Amino acid sequence: MLERLVKSLETCPMVRRGEYNYFIHPITDGVPVVDPDLLREVATAMIKVTDLNHVDRLLVAEAMGIHIGSVMSIMTDIPMNIIRKREYQLPGEVAIHQTTGYSKGQLYLNGVNRGDRVVIIDDVVSTGGTTRAVLAALEQVGAEVVDICFAIRRGNPDIGRPFKSLVSIDVTDRVHVIDRYF
Repeated sequence: MLERLVKSLETCPMVRRGEYNYFIHPITDGVPVVDPDLLREVATAMIKVTDLNHVDRLLVAEAMGIHIGSVMSIMTDIPMNIIRKREYQLPGEVAIHQTTGYSKGQLYLNGVNRGDRVVIIDDVVSTGGTTRAVLAALEQVGAEVVDICFAIRRGNPDIGRPFKSLVSIDVTDRVHVIDRYF
C-alpha cells in the first residue's frame, strides 16, 4: 500500500524558500491536482493506523488537513472540526499562535469542548510547531487527544507526545521516502 503516495512524493517538484527546500505535492499543497485515488489511499491508510475508537471529532488544520479530514469523516461518520486561519469571535474561540519552519501565523479553534475526544489529522509534520500549538489549545479547552496522524513526516519533529505517520521523508534537491509505516 501507499504506492501512489510514495511515487508522487519521489517525483514532485521542489522550490526553495530562503534556506528551506519546499516540496510541492497534492497532499501538502493541493497542487498541481489532487488525484482522488491518491487522496483515497492516504485517507484509507490513516483510518487503518489511527485509533478512532470512541472519538467525538476529527480535528484538522486549515488548509491542507481539510481534504484528508473530509474524506476520513465521510468514511468513518466522525464529525470534523477545522482549525481556521480566520477569527470568528465565537464564544470559547481559542487563538493559536503557530510557528513552522517557513512561516508564523494565527489559527483559531472553535467547537471543541471540555471532555471531547479528538484525533488530530494533518498532511505533514516537519518542525512540529503547529501541532505543539494545537495541543496547547486543546489542553486549554480540556479536550482529550486520543491520537495524532500525519500523512508525511519530514525529519524528526518533537511534538511532545507520540504520533503516527504514513511515510517519513528526507528532502534534498528532491524528496526521498526513507520509511513507510504502513
